[in-house]
Amino acid sequence: MMYGMSAMNYKKQTGLFRAALYCRLSKDDDLQGESASISNQRELLTSVCKANGWDIVEVYQDDGYTGLNMERPGLKKLLADIETQGLFNLVMTKDLSRLGRNYLQTGHLIEDFFPRHGVRYIALNDNIDTMMDSNEIAPFKNILNEMYSRDISKKVHSSYMVSAQKGSFTGTVAPLGYKKDPNQHGHLLIDEETAPIIRNIFEMAVEGHGPNYIRRRLEEQKVPCPAWWNRERGLRKMRLTRWEIADPVNGKYMWDFSVIKDLLINPVYYGAMASQKKNYRFKIGTLSEKKPDEWVLVEGTHEPIIDKATFDIVQEKLKYRQRPRNNGEYSLFAGMIRCGECGKSLAVRTTHEKFPKQIYACKTYMAFGKCHCTQHRVVMDDLIAIVLDKIRDCAKAAAIDSDEVANRLIEAHKAGERSQTETRKREMAQDEERLTALNKMVQQLYEDRLMQRISDGNFAAMLQKVQQEQNELQIRIQATQQQAEAETQMVIDTKHWTEIIREYTDIQELDVTTLNRLVKEIIVHEQIDEAKERHITVEIHFNLQPIPEIEQLSPAAVC
Repeated sequence: MMYGMSAMNYKKQTGLFRAALYCRLSKDDDLQGESASISNQRELLTSVCKANGWDIVEVYQDDGYTGLNMERPGLKKLLADIETQGLFNLVMTKDLSRLGRNYLQTGHLIEDFFPRHGVRYIALNDNIDTMMDSNEIAPFKNILNEMYSRDISKKVHSSYMVSAQKGSFTGTVAPLGYKKDPNQHGHLLIDEETAPIIRNIFEMAVEGHGPNYIRRRLEEQKVPCPAWWNRERGLRKMRLTRWEIADPVNGKYMWDFSVIKDLLINPVYYGAMASQKKNYRFKIGTLSEKKPDEWVLVEGTHEPIIDKATFDIVQEKLKYRQRPRNNGEYSLFAGMIRCGECGKSLAVRTTHEKFPKQIYACKTYMAFGKCHCTQHRVVMDDLIAIVLDKIRDCAKAAAIDSDEVANRLIEAHKAGERSQTETRKREMAQDEERLTALNKMVQQLYEDRLMQRISDGNFAAMLQKVQQEQNELQIRIQATQQQAEAETQMVIDTKHWTEIIREYTDIQELDVTTLNRLVKEIIVHEQIDEAKERHITVEIHFNLQPIPEIEQLSPAAVC
């Protein structure tokens, strides 16, 4: 085998050089140990040292690390040993790219760090030796090595994007509750052992509980955290969590807040695959987390653990969750009641009357006064009574004939949307007709260009204009189709709602669990007439119900 610089070209300087060998490979060839390439690098470098009579002090290696990452453990130890111990004065790699592919930092090592510490550096295959005067090619090698990494990075990202758009799972370990399908790459199967944990977590979230409450309940129930499951099953070599280190017996039952929060917003649990969740930049890595609406989302990729309605309810609960009051308790309607005018939450407070009451009032009014919003005052006891009455009324109607109630709600919803629905249908038909015409137009443009009936400039300009209109039409058609699918889901949800509500015909007390299971949000409107009388209207939006229940409070009740 021929190399860029033969071992015999080095002048034998026995005893003068004490060598440190460094080997690196980007990806493991063998999961059970070192890769063959690491072994080959070490054998090659060892043979050169022996041929020149150089003593090998240490062999440093990083197996499975990209050359762009200069925080590799083997490299860091090598540089630290140079700074603190001075045990060797020669560093050798197979080629320059083994040392690194970041041309700025690799150049710093060669041009500054090694010479400053009296260390000779040799990149065997690239004819680079810092003791010689023929190293002008090194900076160009560095740049080429980085360009190679940049090109690979683009190709890998493109490959991941294609997989994301197909709805394939590309992670190393399946999310808790799932396992990888051994017969279909990129597909997930429900893991019956851990799926009940997921259902339990979402049930608590539907009841209005946040991540902190959920993690305390999981600890009480002695449910191991995801890191323990992955390590126990040999899916990933993970270190013990900080909780397990502090408490080897019970630490595995401690869940991190962020783990539960990420789990609750992950669409994978209703059968959708979400990918491309982070903003990434070459050499820097992850810059930030993307917002959920920026993710690549493909629905219906695998069997769900929870239904879409449950997932949507949880997202609303998380969105409007509030902090506890001064006594550490949450108010009954925390995160659920909002002002119908400014959109802010209504906060609970106690009046300074002879017989104090707990009331809800608009946060904007409380902070900035009546010039920015009105009070929207509702007595808590009155609100509880209103909600209980509405739940009982709906439950009794559903108990008599749930199908009739569902159909009535659906028709009422459709009546309000009918004109818009008809308009959307007409516009969609027109868009599809226009899209068909544009497709024919593109075909004709290519024929005209082929027959030289149109110039290159006109062809490019017209094609760009047509393609832009095609893209706009496709986006509009897709949005209309999604609205139609939402209408279909609304029918399913409404029928499901009537089955749930009928259980509460005799409800006497309202608790947090029942409230969060049934109610999505409460909106309070206020109008002040010419006589300065306040008129309060309360909208109760039930989960899965297409139209709200509305209650008008009398002026006397809101004073």
